[in-house]
Formats: sequence, structure tokens, C-alpha cells
Amino acid sequence: MTLGAEWGTGEVLWTMIWFFSFFILIWLLIMVFSDIFRSHDLNGWVKAVWVIFVILLPFIGVFVYLIARGHKMSEHAMEAAKEQDAASRAYIREAVGTAASPADELGRLADLKAKGVIDDAEFERLKAKVVG
Repeated sequence: MTLGAEWGTGEVLWTMIWFFSFFILIWLLIMVFSDIFRSHDLNGWVKAVWVIFVILLPFIGVFVYLIARGHKMSEHAMEAAKEQDAASRAYIREAVGTAASPADELGRLADLKAKGVIDDAEFERLKAKVVG
């Protein structure tokens, strides 16, 4: 007997629905656990209670957590995205070695002029290059 003859169209559809529902539940559990452990506004005991609640009653625990702290999940995700963006921008600036801002460059030129490393004419020439 072949596999195609044993499974009807409805059984395949229900199997796919159950599979993807299970995948969504696993994804929600991962997201809830990651949010529980990165929440700085929860102390250790509250985190432990949430973890136990979500482990013992996964469906109810996930939905109650989403209702009770869903807004915090989005705030935590936005904070993490901002931190990651700032870190990647800092790394890119460091790796590329981009020049400092014009104000920083002018301050450096003023320091060089004050120390006597460059004269007034060279200072004005470099200042004109930095400004525009």
C-alpha cells in the first residue's frame, strides 16, 4: 500500500495545520522566554514564577504573558534593535576610519595652532578646507 492511498487531502491539510501551529507555539515560547530573561524590571522570583507558569501551562502561560506584558516585549525588542544598530554603526565607523566631524576637526586645528605646530596661514587654509 502506498502512502498516497493512505492519506486523504483533508488529513494532509490537518497535518500541515498542526505542524505549523506547533511551530508557532515553539516560536512564541522562545520569544516569551527570551523576553522574561532580558527584562530588567522583573526581579528573580517573578521571573521564576513566569517561567514555571509558562512551562506548566504553555498555551495559557504564553497568552497570559502576551496580554500582561506584550507592550514590554515590543519595548525590549526596540531597545535591543537600537543597541545592535548603535554597535554596528560604531564598528563600521571604527573599521572604515571615517573622519571626525567638522567641529572636532576645527578643535584639533585650534589646538595645533595654539601649540605652535601650524602658523596662522596654514590654520586658515586648513580651516577653509574643513568648512567647505
